[in-house]
Amino acid sequence: MELQTHGGYSDSIVVAEHFVISIPDNLPLDAAAPLLCAGITVYSPLKYYGLDKPGLNIGVVGLGGLGHMAVKFAKAFGAYVTVISTAPNKKKEAIEHLGADSFLISSDQDQMHTAAGTLDGIIDTVSAIHPLLHLIDLLKSHGKLVMVGVPEKPLELPVFPLPAGFDAEVVLVIIGREKDNRWHCGSLVGGVKDTQEMLDFAAKHNVKPGIEVITMDYVNTAMERLLKADVKYRFVIDIGNTLKPTS
Repeated sequence: MELQTHGGYSDSIVVAEHFVISIPDNLPLDAAAPLLCAGITVYSPLKYYGLDKPGLNIGVVGLGGLGHMAVKFAKAFGAYVTVISTAPNKKKEAIEHLGADSFLISSDQDQMHTAAGTLDGIIDTVSAIHPLLHLIDLLKSHGKLVMVGVPEKPLELPVFPLPAGFDAEVVLVIIGREKDNRWHCGSLVGGVKDTQEMLDFAAKHNVKPGIEVITMDYVNTAMERLLKADVKYRFVIDIGNTLKPTS
């Protein structure tokens, strides 16, 4: 007998227990959906690289889908959070709506110079080509610049100023894992255990992404808006109310 399968539109699916994630009862499904990508992408490096301790000064570069979640998780960990952006008009959003403590315009040399050496870690969420050295200048000794954005071209980083400007190491990492004092880069999100921990933490501390729920027939318009960065901060497709029962 042949059975019709519905893929992502199915009502049920059988999977191995090891790969099942439990959504806490107090976390709405539409809010949980982006956490499984944007949420874990920033939660994982914050935890792994020790940037989850209360009282740390954490910088977040970019204020899009990933950046706004990095701000929310860092604040929930008890950090002092500084948003670093090229867009001055995002300051109000960062501080008044997302709870960031300060805002730096990365093109303002005076602001960046004043903030030099003040950050314990930076989560860089920008996928556009951008300079790295002025971000590293913001770090304290042993500070970590963790890159979660994926620029389409390689980023340039002058090497000489690094040993000249710090009396201790600065670790530049792209989400990965450390073994035998070597950095292995390759993980872009997080494992099942980390994801479950992240969801439980989000539910406990009321950490939710900014979302706009849409129906399937709005997808083309949503894609056009996405290209214009006209969304705060994730579209979520309401499949349940979009699909109609067939006769």
